[in-house]
Amino acid sequence: MLTILDFFTATPEIFVLAMSCFILMLGVLLKKNISAISYCLAQTTLICSALLSFKCFSILHFINIYSFSHTFILDKLAVSLKIFIDIAMIFTFWYARLYNDENKIPENEFYVLGLLATLGMMILVSAANFIILFLGMELMSLPIYAMVALMRGKQRCIEAAMKYFIIGSVATAMLLYGLSLFFGATHSLDLSNVAKIISMTAPSQNLILYFGLVFVIAGIAFKLGAAPFHMWVPDVYDGAPNSITLLISAAPKIAAFGLAIRFLLNATPSLNIQWEHILFAIALLSIAIGNFAAIIQTNIKRLLAYSSIAHIGYMLLGLACGTTRGDAAALFYMTTYALTSLGAFGMIVLLSKAGFDVKELKDFSGLATRSPWLAFMMLLVLFSLAGIPPMVGFIAKVGIIEALMNVHLVWIAVLAIIFAIIGSYYYIRVIKVMYFENVITDSVKITCEGNLIFILSINGLSVLLLGIFPSQLFTLCHVIFS
Repeated sequence: MLTILDFFTATPEIFVLAMSCFILMLGVLLKKNISAISYCLAQTTLICSALLSFKCFSILHFINIYSFSHTFILDKLAVSLKIFIDIAMIFTFWYARLYNDENKIPENEFYVLGLLATLGMMILVSAANFIILFLGMELMSLPIYAMVALMRGKQRCIEAAMKYFIIGSVATAMLLYGLSLFFGATHSLDLSNVAKIISMTAPSQNLILYFGLVFVIAGIAFKLGAAPFHMWVPDVYDGAPNSITLLISAAPKIAAFGLAIRFLLNATPSLNIQWEHILFAIALLSIAIGNFAAIIQTNIKRLLAYSSIAHIGYMLLGLACGTTRGDAAALFYMTTYALTSLGAFGMIVLLSKAGFDVKELKDFSGLATRSPWLAFMMLLVLFSLAGIPPMVGFIAKVGIIEALMNVHLVWIAVLAIIFAIIGSYYYIRVIKVMYFENVITDSVKITCEGNLIFILSINGLSVLLLGIFPSQLFTLCHVIFS
């Protein structure tokens, strides 16, 4: 039977759902001049959602609360990830507004679908049951599939949406099959009960669990965009409208990280020896493929897509350590990467104009001459992605390497450092194009709204400031897993 506590713990989700429906109906009724209203309401929804998440948790005295018949959990991890997701979506909507308006992307649909995807992410990171885990993942994925195809007049967008949908469906099927194997072996859908039953099962009887583990990790790797399940990433990043690529690059990655944590740490902690080896293999493969493939790219969106594969690999190295320090380092890496990725794709969105999408490296030619401040912001973001001090990307990589050293995996730490050095090449190449190549005569003149430059400045400078003062965020990440 449902209680008031059940609804109280899910207040942020209920609020986001109600506002999504309200904005949708408002768009149907008003039809014209709705974009500004939809934007303001969407941003207000995200801000209130973040505040409600923290307020609910603080009122409950910061203890873990299970609700809806033990299928939904409100804990430090869930609250933190929800707030990070809301912040990422606030940046996304802010960057995307002008681009969507100039490229005739239906804005009301964009915000409604974005909020529904956010709702799915929030449910996903609070899941304490296999069914809720699956429903949250699908509610996150389905709106994004539709968003990729919002520019219906462009064949590339339709093609990217179809690829994303088909490959995503395969990933979903694999994940669902893996979860069904766990249900068949344990006769339970509750994550904590599954963990308890697996811990009491004799190792000789775990064969079906090992098969299920492989399928579930494959599904999670698809959602994260990790190799060898990365095939969709460069094509979707390149084919989707820039504002949608911006969305895909940040908040869903944080939610997929939450999916990995819920399954690996909450449901299968006693199988850690098995999933640690799988994660190490996926992580190293992702780092290698991502870095080497990015070197040969001339398309900036595909370059950043392969870069994201490599960064997911580094994050997985932290998870694969199987320690609290490694989990905290992985969370720190994921959140700071999402912030940095928002800055990189936000710059692409900002430089794109009606009828002209920034896609190639040459589109950044002479950016330092055309706009020194924007070039400097992009410089900070690229230095962070490359892991160059004092940017936050350097601190994030140090955290991962430290976690590897603590579990005596020195050879993997050395490999991670070598690949980081190799990967810095293609980031420096972009900087070279911005600062040392002449302005192309047909380059579009940069004319930006002040609020866009303001939000990009906040984004870029936060990458620098978090690198200089990382202690608060790093402490938060450790407290979450303590």
